[in-house]
Amino acid sequence: MFFEYFNKIAKLLTKHCADIKKGNVVLIWGSVETIPLINEIYREVLKNTDGHPIIKIDVPGQEYIYYKEAKDHQLDYKNPFDLFLVSNIDVAIRLKTSANTNELSNISSKKIQRAELAQIDVWQTFSRREGAGELNWIVFPYPSQGMAQQANMSKEEFEDLIITTCFLDKPDPIAIWKELEQKEEKYVDYLNNVDKLHIIGKGTDLTLSVKGRKWISHYGKRNLPDGEVFTGPIEDSLNGIISFTFPSKFRSKPIEDIMLKFKDGKVVESTATKGQEILKEILKIPGAKRVGEFAIGTNYEISKFVGEILFDEKIGGTIHMALGNGYPETGSKNRSVIHWDLVCDMRKEGQILADGKEIYRDGKFVI
Repeated sequence: MFFEYFNKIAKLLTKHCADIKKGNVVLIWGSVETIPLINEIYREVLKNTDGHPIIKIDVPGQEYIYYKEAKDHQLDYKNPFDLFLVSNIDVAIRLKTSANTNELSNISSKKIQRAELAQIDVWQTFSRREGAGELNWIVFPYPSQGMAQQANMSKEEFEDLIITTCFLDKPDPIAIWKELEQKEEKYVDYLNNVDKLHIIGKGTDLTLSVKGRKWISHYGKRNLPDGEVFTGPIEDSLNGIISFTFPSKFRSKPIEDIMLKFKDGKVVESTATKGQEILKEILKIPGAKRVGEFAIGTNYEISKFVGEILFDEKIGGTIHMALGNGYPETGSKNRSVIHWDLVCDMRKEGQILADGKEIYRDGKFVI
């Protein structure tokens, strides 16, 4: 049963992932369903890290009520509590769950975007503090019936997926994450000396520059399940086309078979077999026509698309790109209220060339 792993999860999140120090202010954020695990993390922070835990609880259905009922002046309200929170915490631990992954499907995207724009100071502060090393954060999936249904699994199967892909079934999960770190550092060391990448695959022929940008490896330090190396490409360097194999969602609305054509870093053409109008609206958001992140998934314990980006972007043998906001610590200068990850399967006919040399073939590094 999943609850049997709560103590192991709490130790992993507080020690390896968040690396909580004495005196750190630690936000533990979840929903009512996650309270049993919140309590275990709360106990661990107090007992073994000497941090100061505070708790934020989401109420099921509240988000839907807000977007359904809020008037324009309420959508534009800048909540001072949220800004104070991200300005003063040292660590944020988010337990991500959803009883209904389609809850906002019929809510206007424009209403959601308006509310997000009102919170831009919050996200800019969060991004700045993260980039400066002042704020650590970790997101961990908490299994729900809704998430299991979205993944076409039983709840028990989804729980098992979390356990295996986070290495919780191993005697020492932290040791496994450190092994992955060593593998990823080899790739990062190589990529930090690369100028141009050429991505080739089915429906994909894209070039971009990463010269002078910093590559970062993730091995259970930001979100779980983890496993990726990423950077922020030079903003005006992308040219060519890329087709994203897996379907995506934006604010609960499905978009499938996305193709983007870039010229000098900007999306100049886009198609989707489903959600074309939504895709057009997304690209109108400031900063959304440029790429803030390019990444390569390295967790080969994840092999199946499940419709949850926490898992899908880490699939070993895939790449993903995010339209919108980039991570300042990579050198990315792109800013936006969105960071929308799109995943492309490279396990068949996939190839990456670095300055003309093949470094990746059919979903695996060859360096």
